[in-house]
Amino acid sequence: MRLPGEYEERNSGLSMKYMIMGVSLSILLILGAVVYMNKQEEERKSRLRQQETTVMALDYEEGEGKTEEEGNAESEGITEEVPVVGYAGRRSLQEVERLYKENKLTASDLDFWDMYPEEPEYAADTETENQTKPENRNGEEEKDKAARYDEAAQRLAEEEIANDPSKDGKHTLLTYADGTEEWVLINPYLEQNTYDYTKLQKKADKMSYYDNGRSVSYLGVDLSKYNGEVDFVALKEAGVEFVMLRLGSRGYGSGQIMLDENFEENMKKATDAGLEIGVYFFSQAITAEEAVEESNFIIQTLANYKITYPVAFDMEYVENDKARIEALSRDEKTAVAKAFLQNTKVAGYQPLIYGTKEWLIKQIDLTKLTEYDIWLSQQKDMPDYPYKFQMWQYSLEGEISGVNGDVGLNISFVDYSEK
Repeated sequence: MRLPGEYEERNSGLSMKYMIMGVSLSILLILGAVVYMNKQEEERKSRLRQQETTVMALDYEEGEGKTEEEGNAESEGITEEVPVVGYAGRRSLQEVERLYKENKLTASDLDFWDMYPEEPEYAADTETENQTKPENRNGEEEKDKAARYDEAAQRLAEEEIANDPSKDGKHTLLTYADGTEEWVLINPYLEQNTYDYTKLQKKADKMSYYDNGRSVSYLGVDLSKYNGEVDFVALKEAGVEFVMLRLGSRGYGSGQIMLDENFEENMKKATDAGLEIGVYFFSQAITAEEAVEESNFIIQTLANYKITYPVAFDMEYVENDKARIEALSRDEKTAVAKAFLQNTKVAGYQPLIYGTKEWLIKQIDLTKLTEYDIWLSQQKDMPDYPYKFQMWQYSLEGEISGVNGDVGLNISFVDYSEK
């Protein structure tokens, strides 16, 4: 245990020691600073002496190398200004010597950075440029973005059109009996139709095609035993110009060739009414030989009649039943059609191929039948069949004077009576 007096005495001695040490350290720092300053002064004087020696040498060289003219100039008080290395500006030799001798050179007099010209200040221009350029740049960037967007949108639209068969102009839509649809490529090697459908006019079920203000088409009906008894005079008065009469058919099950029950009566009445007449045959031939057989049957039947319109080959499937031609391939059906048409043409008649859009494009190969005219069956106000055709059955449920019930209505773009 320590006494209070002992504790205070020891603390007092310790404080005195620290005070002595602090004073000693301060003295040492002051002495160091004085020594450092003296050393710096000696170095400065040494540099000045070296510079003075250099200038004196320059002065001597100038005096030795003076020409007579320069000496006269000096005697007249003219002093030459010379550059001094490391000095900004030009001084006379006398002034330089005086400055060195009087030790009045300053740091600015020896500033070697002034050897190089200062760059002009463009602060104001730069500031203005910085104020205007971002706006211009932003505007240009916005324009570039808009242009790139337009280009991208155009490319997407072109790709969409290219990938969309309904818009590329290279495909046509087929609708099958079961309601399914298919876009098929249009054959560029087949002759395309060039009709302007804005020139079609339909009045009371009667279709006409106009050019230069007058009708250039011909109205017709197709008839068979299923139309019953027909008033051909009434048809003529209603504006009908030609009739296509069913001459006969081959049974789609039995394969037997049959004459239409009303053909002979219809032929006589149509002739008496002064109508142009053509015929068609419902074919179920499954070989080229059967096709020729059908054609010969027509030729023999027409031997006692005169017709002015074509002989049409009508091959098609049967609704709600199986037809004997269903087993035929596309090439086989094409060969059958060609045999019929060729044989008919050789006999002196105008052959014609009847069919729906789907039949003509998918069921037969038209590239092998290009020399024959087409009778298109498409029930609508405006056909979309891409290839050339000469006759168009635009309705199966038409109404016209002289026929009870529905009747097939047609227009021909060709006046076959003149061919």
